[in-house]
Amino acid sequence: MSAAYPEAVTIHSEHPFLPPESERDAVRRLRGRLGGTVTLWTTGQGTEARDRVGLTVSSLLVAVGEPSHVLALLDPDSYFAEALQRDRVAVVQLLEWEHRDLADAFAGLAPAPGGVFRLGEWRQTEWGPLLVGASAWAGVRLVEDKPREVGWSVLVACVVEYAEIGAEVAPLVHRRGRYQRPAGT
Repeated sequence: MSAAYPEAVTIHSEHPFLPPESERDAVRRLRGRLGGTVTLWTTGQGTEARDRVGLTVSSLLVAVGEPSHVLALLDPDSYFAEALQRDRVAVVQLLEWEHRDLADAFAGLAPAPGGVFRLGEWRQTEWGPLLVGASAWAGVRLVEDKPREVGWSVLVACVVEYAEIGAEVAPLVHRRGRYQRPAGT
């Protein structure tokens, strides 16, 4: 065997940098067990990739009412959180199993040569870019001037101005740090 490939190389079934279970944060583990459909939030009115920004979000709540709201926890250091404050509108789209690579790219976990908006086909709406083929989406408007800090995140409250529901084939579900395909899909 070559010196470049030592004999002791192994492939792990778990993440190699994951701390032992006894050292993991219990609240974070609780949140991970809740799971949920992955959404992609996008904003920006330009046609150039540099004019648009997005972020995958799975910590959110839809509150039905008059008007209905979407509440979400966002990374305060993300470009998206800053852009949402500037643009005040966004598209919230539900992702499908086929979009898992796109979700990883928007989360900053996978490379996106040329930018994340080159990884899909997009249609511009008054709320921002919409992924063509999204099974469901909503156009939302930010309610508060300054989001409230909650834990390591910022809580944003948005009013739903428009919603469209299409056929759902295989929703992209994130639970316990991994994507899972729902049973029967």
